[in-house]
Amino acid sequence: MRFPRTIVPARIIVTSLPYKARVYINNQVLIPASLVRALGIGHLTYADITIRYGEVVTVIKHAKLLRTSHTLARQFTIPKEVREAVGIKPLDEVVILGIKPAGSR
Repeated sequence: MRFPRTIVPARIIVTSLPYKARVYINNQVLIPASLVRALGIGHLTYADITIRYGEVVTVIKHAKLLRTSHTLARQFTIPKEVREAVGIKPLDEVVILGIKPAGSR
């Protein structure tokens, strides 16, 4: 008897920063569930995220951490002002240097 094959996506296991990530077509960046667990940021809705693109280090203040369905992974959008100032395009790689709870606005 043959069983249908199931395609299982590869898991991304990251437990510390810095973390190199690819910018998706919709200008979002994925923070894998293993990194969210390791940093203990699963409860956060907003965070201050420090990224590096090339030699430029930028802090994204009060970035909304978007939840993905049925997993602890999070995504955040790189704001248009930051993308234009630094020159980040979809499918480029950025390095996440730090994630901390957002300060009050």
